[in-house]
Order: sequence, then C-alpha cells, then structure tokens
Amino acid sequence: MADRNPAEAASDLVERAEGCLIGGLIGDAIGTPSEGLEPEEIERRFGWIDRFSGDGTDDSIMKYLLADALIATDGQANADDWAAEWLRRPESIGGDKVDRFFASVLHSAAKLRYGLTPRRVALGNMPSSSSAMSIAPVGIVNAGHPRAAAAQAQEIASLLHVDEVAFCQDGAVAIAAATAVALGPGARLDDVLAAATAHIKPWSGSEMIALIGQALALARETADYTAFRTAYHQRFRRAIACDSRETVPATLALLQLAAGDPYRTLCYAANFGRDADTIGCMAGSLAGALAGRRGFPAAWLATVARDADRDQGALARALVEVARRKAAREIAAWRPLAGRAEAT
Repeated sequence: MADRNPAEAASDLVERAEGCLIGGLIGDAIGTPSEGLEPEEIERRFGWIDRFSGDGTDDSIMKYLLADALIATDGQANADDWAAEWLRRPESIGGDKVDRFFASVLHSAAKLRYGLTPRRVALGNMPSSSSAMSIAPVGIVNAGHPRAAAAQAQEIASLLHVDEVAFCQDGAVAIAAATAVALGPGARLDDVLAAATAHIKPWSGSEMIALIGQALALARETADYTAFRTAYHQRFRRAIACDSRETVPATLALLQLAAGDPYRTLCYAANFGRDADTIGCMAGSLAGALAGRRGFPAAWLATVARDADRDQGALARALVEVARRKAAREIAAWRPLAGRAEAT
C-alpha cells in the first residue's frame, strides 16, 4: 500500500470512511429489533437476524450531529461545538424522535436548553454508550492518528459523561482510537484491537482497559460465538444495558470473533441481545473501516441506499476532506520545529 500514489491513497480512505459510516448505520438498524432482548428470546422470535431496514435510531442521529459539528469546525470540534449543533437542530433530539434517546442525552439536551454551559450538563448523568456509539467521525477526521482521535474523543464525550461515569469517556476513546487505526494505511485487525486500549488513560481508565482485555481473552478462549455470548452475559452485565463497560468490551470481542468481517460482525451483534443496536453500530463502524464499502453484501448496500436519510458517500467524502486539511495544518505547524531540530 505504501507504493500507491496520493490519489489512490485518498480514494482508498474515502472508500473505507464510507464503509465505516455504512457499517455503523447497518449495525444500528440490524440491532434495533433485538435491542433489550435476551438471546433465547431473539432465537424464539427471529431465529437468526441477518437482515435490516430503516435509518437507525439515536446512534445514527447522534453520529450525524457530531459529523456536522466536525465539518463546521474543520475538524476542531470540542464539547461546546457538539452542544452548539444540538441547539442548532433541536428537532434532532426531541419531538417525534424523543423516544429514540436514552435519558443521559435527553437530560444533557434539556439542561443546554435551560442555559447551562456544556461543561456542566453531564453532571449527574447515568452511564451509557451515547458518546462511544457516535464517536466514529472523530476517528475519520483523525485517520491514522489514534492519539489525536483519543484526545478529541475524551473532550467531546465530556458533554455526556464526567465524574463518576467518566469511564464512558474511556469507551469513546477506545472506539475513536480504534477507528483512526482501522482507517490508516495497511491496518490490521490486531492493530485496531490494540489501539482500543493503547490511548485510554492508564490510571484513570484502568477499569475499561481491564474489561476490554478480559473480553478479548474470553473471545479467544471460547473461539465460538454462542459459547462466547453465553459466557459474556454471565460475567460482564451491568445494571444498565447501555453502560459502556458492557457494550464497548463486547463490541471489540465480537469484532475479534468475526475476524473483522463486516457481515459476521454485524450478525453477531444483532443476535447478541441487550444493547444490540449500539454494539452493532460500534462494531459495524470498525469492521466497515477495515473492509471498506466493498466489504458489505450488495443487498445490504442496496437497503442502505434505499433507507438511509443521508448520503453516506457524500458524508464520507466531506469528513475525509476535513481529515486531509486537518493533517496538512498539523504538518505545516510542526515543519519549522522539525527543521530546527535537524539544524541542531
């Protein structure tokens, strides 16, 4: 891949950024019917879920709001910018869509509308995956630079999770850093999984690091989806199904079990139960980033083209353009310092 010209490299990045967005959308939609169900109930009602329809739930809405904030700020978005996007488009979180959202998002949005500053609205929120499930665009605009993706994700996630639930920020960091690596040149699944814990704060985030490591170890030990699912539900459940300490380790372990294959990853997530749509959104984003748009079945792509309320290809191109400008600015800023170092 290192021998490709810049135009080929840029085209590949767009292809895989679109795969990332498509995978997240499919994961959200395919996991919707099984959200909140036990595996036994999923099997009784559906047999095996491998089809989907619709434009997703709060996972996709939140992701679009973040993508738009990143585009509006040319890749520099922070928690304030994401909050401003929420206020600019109040119809996205509320109205006839209000029942799509978990309490932590609704609480933060209400407090913003009543005039609280973004740095205060997350206080008292319950744990959720609301930042981790929507963070993939941060990985795209920091493609190949997981440390930058992690730092930006940590800041942006503070709009929803701070203080006692700051481990949810660690979940967002894990997904953002892994996405950035998945979009880098020559990315491998092992690199993506390693990146998920490499950029979490080692002291403050030790709980999330340990849980991800344990989930990946369990996937290796069981080496079978059904056995893994049973064991995971016995050992990793939290009081709230959308707690990042349950969903993020499951996401990465399912990606490992499926060897990064988008179809298997998304089917595994859809039939997993609990917060299936959010696990599917995160796992699908990572699998799609690794495989690109071409990694999905043609029938699934046709369903996305029919049902999605936004053009995933156009959004991918816009985010990649932001990523290229962001990288160019950073390179330009460091070049004078690099020259001085060489001169000495």
